Amino acid sequence: MRAYVLIEAAVGTSNFIVSGIRSLASDDIKLVSADVVTGPYDSIVVLEANDLDQLARFVTDKIQAINGVQRTLTCVA
Repeated sequence: MRAYVLIEAAVGTSNFIVSGIRSLASDDIKLVSADVVTGPYDSIVVLEANDLDQLARFVTDKIQAINGVQRTLTCVA
């Protein structure tokens, strides 16, 4: 499954967040892309996983733990 993680960040932290996400390693989750964007969200991350629980844990335990991440919205395709 593919997931799109939309991230709202504290002012001035978007590049730091994306760099941090790009450095995260996981055997269960494939990082397809992580980009700073314009619009209502500050960053968009595309992930691939075989298991929804692993995906949810990656978002909550790793992405949301990065300093500056204020809110995430995950859309699963």
